[in-house]
Amino acid sequence: MSEQPDAILDASGLNCPEPVMLLHNKVRDLAAGGLLKVIATDPSTQRDIPKFCVFLGHELLEQAEQDGTFLYWIRKKAD
Repeated sequence: MSEQPDAILDASGLNCPEPVMLLHNKVRDLAAGGLLKVIATDPSTQRDIPKFCVFLGHELLEQAEQDGTFLYWIRKKAD
């Protein structure tokens, strides 16, 4: 994704449920409409982060995998 994120959450090396718990806190601090990039190594984030976005109304713009690292770009919902 070419757009620069407003914040980056590096959850590398953390396992479920830690990445989603950190994501929850990071999104809360982000301004409405802000873009967050998440970096994770836990494969369960491929299931957990999309569910998190759907449940809380945030937009998962893109997700990708590069050499065992999972990348997510999330747009925080407007308040």
